[in-house]
Amino acid sequence: MENYNFKYIWGITLVSAMGGLLFGYDWVVIGGAKPFYERFFDIVNSPYLQGWAMSSALLGCIVGAMGAGWLSDRFGRKPSLIVAAFLFTLSALGTGWTSDFTLFIWFRLLGGLGIGLASSISPIYIAEVAPAEKRGRFVSLNQLTIVIGILAAQIANYLIAEPVPEGATDTVILNSWNGQMGWRFMFWAELVPASLFFGLMFFVPESPRWLTKNHKNEAALKVLSKVGGLDYGQRVIDSIKHSLKGNSQKVRLKDLLAVKVRPILLIGIVLAVFQQWSGINVVFNYAEEIFRAAGFGVTDVLFNIVITGIVNLVFTFLALKTVDSWGRRKLMLFGSAGLAVTYLLLGGSYFFELNGFVVLLFVVLGIGIYAMSLAPITWVVLSEIFPNKIRGTAMSVGTSSLWIASFVLTYTFPLLNSSLGASGTFWVYALICLLGFSFILKKLPETKGKTLEEIEEYFEGENN
Repeated sequence: MENYNFKYIWGITLVSAMGGLLFGYDWVVIGGAKPFYERFFDIVNSPYLQGWAMSSALLGCIVGAMGAGWLSDRFGRKPSLIVAAFLFTLSALGTGWTSDFTLFIWFRLLGGLGIGLASSISPIYIAEVAPAEKRGRFVSLNQLTIVIGILAAQIANYLIAEPVPEGATDTVILNSWNGQMGWRFMFWAELVPASLFFGLMFFVPESPRWLTKNHKNEAALKVLSKVGGLDYGQRVIDSIKHSLKGNSQKVRLKDLLAVKVRPILLIGIVLAVFQQWSGINVVFNYAEEIFRAAGFGVTDVLFNIVITGIVNLVFTFLALKTVDSWGRRKLMLFGSAGLAVTYLLLGGSYFFELNGFVVLLFVVLGIGIYAMSLAPITWVVLSEIFPNKIRGTAMSVGTSSLWIASFVLTYTFPLLNSSLGASGTFWVYALICLLGFSFILKKLPETKGKTLEEIEEYFEGENN
């Protein structure tokens, strides 16, 4: 057993995982501000502008994720995360400051760029620093910080907003403190963690695998020696060099489309898309519509949203405990099967009009299952299955696929809901989860306890 310096590993992991916290906060905060900025910008009667305000950050996510691979491979994981932190800070400041809708959208796009970068690079950085037998737990910490960010946004929105009287008109809401200033403070609250992330990132080291890939072996050995001692550091560097032997440093399109890489890239893309199309994220984006369809009032909806955030956090801790013992494959299978059954029951609740507590129970159950399986484990798998040479670029492809899928999910939920009703919509998600279960069962190997280089050798053997 190696003598790991867990204090050091936890320190740099927690700092890099702050990208996840800001990802979660920035992604969810707009939901609480929605009733107020819509009145302020006078877009209540414009579904197109409402949808654009809600989903514009997702376009930024896609662009950020697409550029993350090139940026992190060219300049390093650390500088790329510093750029993400700066974008989060600028977005939080500007979104709350502006009184112009076009500028509001531009600042949301900047926040989306930050999310795209952080969601792609933070898991990679953690995976490339963490010891093999504890990698799942450390990478899952990134998902934990995402969940903490989501809950922080939900609580901040709940505390910042003054009570809204039942039946309040648009004019009353517009002229209230919520309509003029409250929604601004919801975005400005992000300035605290964003500024902290930006400052602390200057004190973490660069990824040792990126350093070795770029012939900076002394710097890499220094980092790895702090992680597990000099002998451990030298063994890891030798292993990385072996995996890179004969490869050029520049990643080209043909490298991603190589016969040995295509099956791995396909697994990454399908899992990324499935994590979103499994459907649970519509609960966070459209919580008001989902709970109001079940008969809840405005005050109850806000309280229920906080409940979902707490459940999300609690079950993410379960993922941290089980990811390196149960393994990635078992948790992914459990999550896809569990969500399929939950959606069948949830759809039945809407169909038979069993509203109120029954719907809340199944929504909470679905969030719990998702939080301990598909939500964190997808990021773990994506961070570890790609070869050393193309990891940054391939992760960028996987993360871009995830955000494109998220954009499609966000846009299609209202369409599905209006044409199929809540019951039919959740039954569609149940079918998708069954298809995901089948794919994972056939294609995803277990990767727990293996070094990144051992996983690479496994896939090379499979695809020869």
